[in-house]
Amino acid sequence: MIAGIAVISIAFAVQQAWPREVSQSYRSPNTEIHIVEGDLLAQDCNIVIGMSDAFDTEVPDIISQTSVQSQFLTRVYDDDRDALDRDLTSALTRYAPRRTFPPGQRTGKQCAYEIGTVASIRQQRKFYFCLAYTEMSDRHEAQATVDGIWKSLNCLWDEVRSVSNGDTVSIPVIGGGQARISQQLPAQDSIRLITLSYMLASRKTKVTGRLNVVVRPEDVQNLDMLELQAFLRSLRG
Repeated sequence: MIAGIAVISIAFAVQQAWPREVSQSYRSPNTEIHIVEGDLLAQDCNIVIGMSDAFDTEVPDIISQTSVQSQFLTRVYDDDRDALDRDLTSALTRYAPRRTFPPGQRTGKQCAYEIGTVASIRQQRKFYFCLAYTEMSDRHEAQATVDGIWKSLNCLWDEVRSVSNGDTVSIPVIGGGQARISQQLPAQDSIRLITLSYMLASRKTKVTGRLNVVVRPEDVQNLDMLELQAFLRSLRG
């Protein structure tokens, strides 16, 4: 029994001492994946911003003030929603809406696009990949599915590959918050899903030289870093 307690204590100590950044480099494809604790919008690289299929921007009426999208509006656009809407409209001109809402049915944007649509915006010498991975209802309730997230990620890597010139991309842990899917896809599984889809896409054609999965500081303690490191290592095959 004493030996068992000792093993558990050592395992806990190792887990607590594990470095906050988990990373793995790969030869084929030639890329790196880093799981980092930090502020997504402070990353000095291209950034993925999760949005709904309607690309709504109204804070706080539709978009939560605590969301990454709200921070994006404040920190990148200085709360100039009209400027953000103009950039989104311009980026979406190459897509046909999936549906248009009847007049008076909802407030906010009046068109919805396919899940996986990416509106790429160039601001402050970096790309912001605005990714539609949730469906927004008429009551402004966002809902995601695991299948929809997988489809969205595949579309994202195609867009990153075509415009980023191999530069680093940072993506948040997607699926929580307003997406209402955290019970089906907790953070640990979301990270595995993101990194697996990235590696499968990269094996087809290189996406970028480095992917950062950025975890909020308050979520780090809920992750099994040893398991994530082992998972990234397993993708070498």
